[in-house]
Amino acid sequence: MKLKTEKIKELIAQIETIIIAVQQEENEAEGLLSQIHPDYHKSARNLIHYNAFRKFDLRDIQKKLQNLGLTRLAKAEGHLMSSLLKTRFILYSLIGELPAENLKAGLSIKNGKRLLTNHTKELLGNRSKGRRVRIMVTLPTQAAYDYQMVHNMVLNGMNCARINCAHDNPAIWEQIIQNVKTASETLKRKVKITMDLAGPKIRTGSIIPGPKVRKFSPKRNESGVVVNPALLVLVPELKDTSEPNALPVGLGWLQKLELGDKFTLKDTRGKQRKLKVVKVGEQQVLLHCNKTSYISTGTILKCRNREIPDGVIGELPAIEQSILLMTNDILTITKGDTFGYPAKFDEEGNLIEPASISCQLPEVFDRIKKGETILFDDGKIEGRAENVYPDRIDLRIVRANENGSKLKAEKGMNFPTTYLGISGLTEKDKIDLKFVVEHADVVNFSFVNSKKDVEELLTELEKLNAIDNLSIILKIETRFAFDNLFEILLSAMKVKYIGVMIARGDLAVETGWDAIGKVQEEILTLCGAAHVPVVWATQVLESFAKKGLPSRAEITDATASLKAECVMLNKGPYINDVLLLLNKILSHMEQFHEKNEKMLPRMEKL
Repeated sequence: MKLKTEKIKELIAQIETIIIAVQQEENEAEGLLSQIHPDYHKSARNLIHYNAFRKFDLRDIQKKLQNLGLTRLAKAEGHLMSSLLKTRFILYSLIGELPAENLKAGLSIKNGKRLLTNHTKELLGNRSKGRRVRIMVTLPTQAAYDYQMVHNMVLNGMNCARINCAHDNPAIWEQIIQNVKTASETLKRKVKITMDLAGPKIRTGSIIPGPKVRKFSPKRNESGVVVNPALLVLVPELKDTSEPNALPVGLGWLQKLELGDKFTLKDTRGKQRKLKVVKVGEQQVLLHCNKTSYISTGTILKCRNREIPDGVIGELPAIEQSILLMTNDILTITKGDTFGYPAKFDEEGNLIEPASISCQLPEVFDRIKKGETILFDDGKIEGRAENVYPDRIDLRIVRANENGSKLKAEKGMNFPTTYLGISGLTEKDKIDLKFVVEHADVVNFSFVNSKKDVEELLTELEKLNAIDNLSIILKIETRFAFDNLFEILLSAMKVKYIGVMIARGDLAVETGWDAIGKVQEEILTLCGAAHVPVVWATQVLESFAKKGLPSRAEITDATASLKAECVMLNKGPYINDVLLLLNKILSHMEQFHEKNEKMLPRMEKL
């Protein structure tokens, strides 16, 4: 018994050491706390407590508390001081003593949860019936023209509509918002409007355009016999030619064509090909060809069965080019708006000049150092800076597919080990922010990296007299944002109301696939300490939204979003089906989870 008493006293001493450290950090932060918005004052104090608490390695204490059948403090982030003091009191009671001093407990468990609930309601709107977690949906351009689609989204459970300022324009944004408001009023369901500022997305530059040519091939069976001829679609020159089978011609000439007309042409290889008109419409004519043809801008069509002028293929879009990169290749990253190109070899296969591509953000060249990492296209290609010059970087490719990876123009670039010092607000963002202030409820702040970025946003909002009229969601999508999250949250708490979005796509690339699980859990916990609502984002049920069928892993991931206050869906043709499924999953699973706490209803058979 004496041995057990000594062990409990040792544990009490460890708890009291933590309490003293927590009190000391709060005292040192009094000046900062005086700047916090009144609605977040208690939350900021608790966040400071939790930050001090996590400076200790708590595993030994947790094991000892568990062995005594007490709380392990693993879920105490929302009410830390109260949990510490209660744990200390229980430990003293076990040895028949009382603490020497009675400290103010601070937030109770109940009040900590109430703060998070209130902040969530203010930021993201009312919860749907039977569901705590809100659903945010990214709206496509189509939402500006298809009211019924938006109506169905609201009907099927959308709580927040997300518009990305990186796409479309103010006229389209305004029409989308009007459709959301109309549907919201019709269905009597309040939907919050959130808008993403594009931020300084770093991308690869242009690549030398490919030839303006299209390939048409018939479908053959195993014996090489044509079973379906190649289909060519002649359309007026002013019509969209993005469809792969479309060939633009003059409208007047197109209207001369008749069913059964026969044509010949010489393709880009000098091969003569025969074509036949199989269908005539007002704005398009369909032709069949039984042999593979490469048809380019300027190709001439000659009619064989009657006298009409020759037809000429109009301007075709250039084939999108890419650079094939293998592990150990050198890729030159250039400064300035120059065309990229693949590696050049002599006739014997010796390298003459390495592949090259530009970076759209020139500030990169002032910051990156030798040995640092550059990632392309969501981390599919990885390189190390081998040589760094004022106007170029020689990059050694250290990871690519076994048969090479294709790098295209306009692909994202990540610099996970380089602090680029780039503001989260671009000039475009500042212009877009004026629209957001006027039309939206929430601004989603992209690529925030530090408290300085937050302060810059707050300054812009003050200029627009919107400091307390527009809520803010901070998108955490870089390694530096994660490392600085404590300071970022405290800076944002100067206004009401705030939230955090875990942008898991870029964040996984930046922090590493092996670390993203830990990172997202830490973000959830830190935001829990600050009573800040969290949006669980990126690729939730994405294959379902795009292809109409979810994977098993996606269902599990959707269930994991119960740890947050909101889950974000990206656009796709099956988005309303996704909404129905997600609404059902979240409503059903909430009886088993409340935030990160496991709930235990009576076990029943399916």
